[in-house]
Amino acid sequence: MAGDLARGRAGVGGLLSALGRSVAIFVPVFFVATFVTFALRAMSGLSPARLQLGEDATPEAIANIESQWGLDRPFLTQYWDWFTDVLHGQFGTSWVNGADVATLIGLGLGVSLSIALVALVLGTLIGFTLGTVAALRRTTWVDRAITGFVTVVSVMPAFVVGIVLVEIFAVGLDLLPSGGYVPATEGFGLWLAHIILPALALSFDVVADVARQLRTGLVSAYRENYVVGAVVRGLSPRRVFFRHVLRNGIGPALATLGIKFPSLVGASVVTEWIFGLQGFGRFANDSAQAGDVPAVQGVLVVSVALVVTFNLIVNVVLGRVAPASLRGV
Repeated sequence: MAGDLARGRAGVGGLLSALGRSVAIFVPVFFVATFVTFALRAMSGLSPARLQLGEDATPEAIANIESQWGLDRPFLTQYWDWFTDVLHGQFGTSWVNGADVATLIGLGLGVSLSIALVALVLGTLIGFTLGTVAALRRTTWVDRAITGFVTVVSVMPAFVVGIVLVEIFAVGLDLLPSGGYVPATEGFGLWLAHIILPALALSFDVVADVARQLRTGLVSAYRENYVVGAVVRGLSPRRVFFRHVLRNGIGPALATLGIKFPSLVGASVVTEWIFGLQGFGRFANDSAQAGDVPAVQGVLVVSVALVVTFNLIVNVVLGRVAPASLRGV
């Protein structure tokens, strides 16, 4: 019992140490990313005066508008005020409509996070199933069939998949709505019915990457000496798989998820257009086209925060499931 307690304490200590190193890396990354993000306006040459007054505005009128927005102050002063606001969840005011950027982002982020979360769950479940079956049936026709399917799925654009899904399930079978969004507060069933098709369209890329990474990791684990030794000692295939192979081969697949979730949120813009959704990706696209710098800055900060947060979560999960994967983090 004392040995188990000591190992438990060592495991917790190792996890906290790895988490601390991750935070030590991500905090300066976030700070630098926000600085570069804020420098966007200065590098772009855009101004709220140009949007409000047009290209024929006089220098005096431009200076007056920029003074109202506080853009005549020193750059570092502007950055520090903006950065402290960001830490409090405030991203400024839209140049286009004068609305609060944080509110606008919140409206679209709920839609995109819903789709991305369901897409991640679907992609993970299907990808883990295919990757595990392919590894267990390696070098057989089952392995080759799954590998071929994953290869085809990986090159299918989400918008093409979305159109096909709408034609089949919304138009042909009339089982699901073809577009729109219903918040989960109005009913879980309605919420899921409206996001399942766009989520399924986005999940294909997750399925392909997770299945490939998991198969590779499991096959490599099966070749390790400790696995061969466990088989020689007569351990059951189930115990060998769950105690030795899965825990040591799952790391690359889990690490992939740390990248996939934030990218799903940002890559949903085309899918949102197809399904008539006003999400985070579409808001980012509209803001960029309109030259709404505060909105674009807010989008970038939220995107960085999503990447940092989800990678921290993945590191914690890796530390619990596959401790060896955290070496060198």
